[in-house]
Amino acid sequence: MALTLNQFQEAKIRLQNIITETRLLNSTPFSQESGHTIFLKPENLQVTGSFKIRGAYNKIAKLSADQRKNGLIASSAGNHAQGVAYAAQKLGVKATIVMPKTAPLIKVEATKSYGAHVILAGDCYDDAFAKASQKQKEENYLFVHPYNDLDVIEGQGTIALEIIQEMADIDYILAPIGGGGLISGVAMAAKAINPDIKVIGVEPDGAQSMKLSLEQNRIINLERCDTIADGVAIKNPGDITFPIIKEVVDDIITVTDYEILEAFLILLDKHKLVGESSGVLTLAAINKLKAKNKKVVCIISGGNIDMLNIVSMINRGLISRGRIFCFSVNLPDKPGQLLTIYKILATENANVIKLNHNQFKTLSRVDEVQLEVTAETNGHQHIQSIITELENAGYQITKIC
Repeated sequence: MALTLNQFQEAKIRLQNIITETRLLNSTPFSQESGHTIFLKPENLQVTGSFKIRGAYNKIAKLSADQRKNGLIASSAGNHAQGVAYAAQKLGVKATIVMPKTAPLIKVEATKSYGAHVILAGDCYDDAFAKASQKQKEENYLFVHPYNDLDVIEGQGTIALEIIQEMADIDYILAPIGGGGLISGVAMAAKAINPDIKVIGVEPDGAQSMKLSLEQNRIINLERCDTIADGVAIKNPGDITFPIIKEVVDDIITVTDYEILEAFLILLDKHKLVGESSGVLTLAAINKLKAKNKKVVCIISGGNIDMLNIVSMINRGLISRGRIFCFSVNLPDKPGQLLTIYKILATENANVIKLNHNQFKTLSRVDEVQLEVTAETNGHQHIQSIITELENAGYQITKIC
């Protein structure tokens, strides 16, 4: 089942003039955060906004004319959809894509823009897969699987060739895991060149199907996925990718949604790069590497995210990193109390960005009003300092966020 270095090199040639050979970016912010020398592999800058174009194009380009004649079908939460649609358009093949009804609108519209026929079905990837499998049998389409396919895996592995060509002395490569296609290709290609390179997978806590499968030495099926990283919310790994990962991947790290939000915010704030929630998994994991002072490449797997989600993730990331502090406090209903709160916040260099003075929200005492304050802060230590000063002034506050 293992692919050879020669096969990955042939795939790299096949992808010439189709993909962007994304250059490594040295990240001072993430290096300082982790104690490693961190490099970013920004696959969010690909033409379709993610690495998926590599595997999709490689797969379709290898098909014979007879295999292509009835058209293709794929199921995807978004990024594979765009990869298949773009590749099919380039190669002149009809494509039908089944996406969950919950797929971000930006991904649905982008897929349509490449000429694919889009069907929305179900609430998650697995529902879309079931619908695509049904349509494939009815219409005799050729199914292009997002991860459980050696030709797709072969295309994804070209990422490792680019990384090592640019920086041969890399110690670690971190890749997100959904169904396992990306990390399977990256690990096989990297270790074919240098077996000493450590390849680490990253999964969300709420969708760690591959990690649990490895621990139980069998493919398991999660009852549900609970993560903001919708692009890797896969209930069961592939039967092709599972044994590959078992053999060539060195470890799998899991991360929380809060860690994902913080990674997203740092990437946006410090590098001016947008990564979707599943795209920044590797950055969320760098503080959990067991070794220190290593050269680490983090694959930013995608950046397809709609504007409303960006706003939501920024706000939640700011809260998670202690950049936003929201609290309520009951005040005596008399003049001057609001000014006192303002003075304490000003002394502590906190910038008030929202204020709600509600006379009717508190029912415990008729001579009190409730004040809700949202302030811009400089981290959790700064927030604690503000809380201490307010309490020293006799106020009992309730932290909202």
